Amino acid sequence: MTDPITPKSDTDAPTLLTAWKAAQARLKTGRIDSPAIDARLLLEAAAGASRMDILTDPYRPITADQLSAYEAMVERRLKREPVSRIVGKKGFWKIMLNVTPDVLSPRPDTETLMDVSMLAFGKTEAFDVIDLGTGSGAILLALLAERPAARGVGTDISSEALAVAKENAANLDLNDRATFLRTEWAAGFGDASFDLVLSNPPYIPTDHIATLDPEVRDHDPHLALDGGPDGLQAYRDLAPEVKRILKPLGVFAVEIGFDQGPQVKELFEAAGFTDVKIIKDLGERDRVVTNGPDPRTNPIPQD
Repeated sequence: MTDPITPKSDTDAPTLLTAWKAAQARLKTGRIDSPAIDARLLLEAAAGASRMDILTDPYRPITADQLSAYEAMVERRLKREPVSRIVGKKGFWKIMLNVTPDVLSPRPDTETLMDVSMLAFGKTEAFDVIDLGTGSGAILLALLAERPAARGVGTDISSEALAVAKENAANLDLNDRATFLRTEWAAGFGDASFDLVLSNPPYIPTDHIATLDPEVRDHDPHLALDGGPDGLQAYRDLAPEVKRILKPLGVFAVEIGFDQGPQVKELFEAAGFTDVKIIKDLGERDRVVTNGPDPRTNPIPQD
């Protein structure tokens, strides 16, 4: 059977548009979410095209090698491999990151941490930030890109993840302000060392991992997912450590699962924090626990 992306005859030369539409149809038939977006992102990578190229020059021919590469990418997506894994890159906030199987693929929900951080410190303020369990470095690097006077540290227990984070920092020209260290959470750092403490720790209950979408279950490192039997173990470990390393007037913000707000809030209050609040994401789900400003009542200023 002829692959639907491949032209039916030599006279049907493949173009950006025909390849995109055919791939989109295949992904839709394969019950892939967002088939049009996924097909476009894969086409951009396979054909070296931009979104604007596809829109303004849709009849641009693509080569046989490009088409072959595109077909292989579509096949991988049909097997539920995430687009970010296939192309090796993922956008987060305003930056582009390299991602590998050793790091969690950054998600839009995590940008709620950025909403809080952007309110906590102004564009010209100098401050020290630490990202506990940094993975690809997404949170730390996105913040440093927005706050040129800030300096930051990212920690992780995975040497492979730290290698990815360091590469991302170099690609973004942020390696002079970002340091990455292999340690467990904040072990080795002195008391009251940081103005801002951020983390997106593992929070999926162990028994729930098998029920996750294949894109997550089969392609994200379980180390970055498994939060223990109830999903809260990382917060039990983090709360007293965050309290220890945070300066007296500092701000912390941690990502949570949508149903974990009250429990995580209680853990940080038990560690000695006051004015702890739960922040919702754009989908109106509980997403961050913090003692910092609430973006819903304090809009982010336009720098």
